[in-house]
Amino acid sequence: MTGRPAGWSPPRPEPFRAAVTGVGLVTAAGVGADAAWRGACGAGDAPHVPHRPELEGLECDFFYSVDGLDTTAALGVAALRLMDRFAQLAVIAAREAVADAGLDASVWDSGRVGVVIGSAHGGLPFYDAQHTALTERGPRRVSPKLAPLVVVNGAASSVAMDLGVHGPSLAVSTACSSGTVALGTAHQLLRTGACDIVVAGGAESTCSRLLIASACRMRAVSTRRDDPQSACRPFDTHRDGFVVGEGAGLLVLEHPDHARARGATVRARVDGYGAASDAHSVVAPEPGGLGIERALRTALADAGLTGADIGHVNAHGTSTVANDLIEATMLHRVLGDGALVTSTKAMTGHTLGAAGGIEAALTVLALQHQLVPPTVNLDVPDPEIPVEVVSKEARPHRFDHAVKTSLGFGGHNAALVLSRA
Repeated sequence: MTGRPAGWSPPRPEPFRAAVTGVGLVTAAGVGADAAWRGACGAGDAPHVPHRPELEGLECDFFYSVDGLDTTAALGVAALRLMDRFAQLAVIAAREAVADAGLDASVWDSGRVGVVIGSAHGGLPFYDAQHTALTERGPRRVSPKLAPLVVVNGAASSVAMDLGVHGPSLAVSTACSSGTVALGTAHQLLRTGACDIVVAGGAESTCSRLLIASACRMRAVSTRRDDPQSACRPFDTHRDGFVVGEGAGLLVLEHPDHARARGATVRARVDGYGAASDAHSVVAPEPGGLGIERALRTALADAGLTGADIGHVNAHGTSTVANDLIEATMLHRVLGDGALVTSTKAMTGHTLGAAGGIEAALTVLALQHQLVPPTVNLDVPDPEIPVEVVSKEARPHRFDHAVKTSLGFGGHNAALVLSRA
């Protein structure tokens, strides 16, 4: 049998608007939500994109690094030994988000609080180091903490332990859409009544020689070794691949009634979520963009909106030749000409599984400030890109609804609709 059974139509759930009450950001554009926002808008210090010694000899030997963050001071030596760097960044971002929400983890109902954090690779650099220790120095030099430090759930478990959370603690790994899927999962946990509060988003730190060497072989990353600061250039005619970065972006989402009852300040709302699979390729998106289109249309329907209602898109916009064109063509097909599009990856790097969390957080701030961050390295717009991409300078813009789109290897697509509070 194909198609739907006779007489069956899928149930349409009531609209649900999760309150965003806290934001936490750790990025190459800035550490802390305020600094990251200024950086994304081009008003802060330029991101640090150094040549990294562990990548020496590779075609792409540069990486968006988080500067100005003393993890030892923030977390303590004992805690650092039990967390890979991606988990450390997640804990620091989670603490900021919870404090920003005005929540006190010592008095909340911890059984009604959840954690959902996405990551594509977990503790891959630590895995690399331990493999080197095994091959060069023998099995007795391998850390007994390898398994808990490298697994993808390390960020979620570390945040749950740090905050004393006893509700659901979940890890999402859908490649580069992980952070967005984590936020969508949090939206569903609140919608079903499983939680009152969820700390959700993404975290990643993968300055891994093995990973970057593979990306070079795939021709997915930029090879502009003479100008790493400008190598990531989404939607530009001369784009030649993404540049990997590290970071974490977490939001505190609350059931609206819970936020209202405690008198919380609501920064924005998550009104809709959609996910879909390309079922096409391990690495390439479906050429027509049908998977991400389905995810976006599902998110719009979930929010009770149409494409014409959307004023801004923080796009996946990786700076790869095919993906940027496919995504932009799809956005124009669904949203028309009304939405201002940007990719903030030129300021943060492509943080892989953390990207959706970081970019959703920046979208929340864009809604609050009524300001669209620029795609900073967009010098020569690709004439085939059919949407209006904001370049060079942040642009004031009045809008009530925005979209965050994410695509991941394996055909994992996700979209969020975020709205003004």
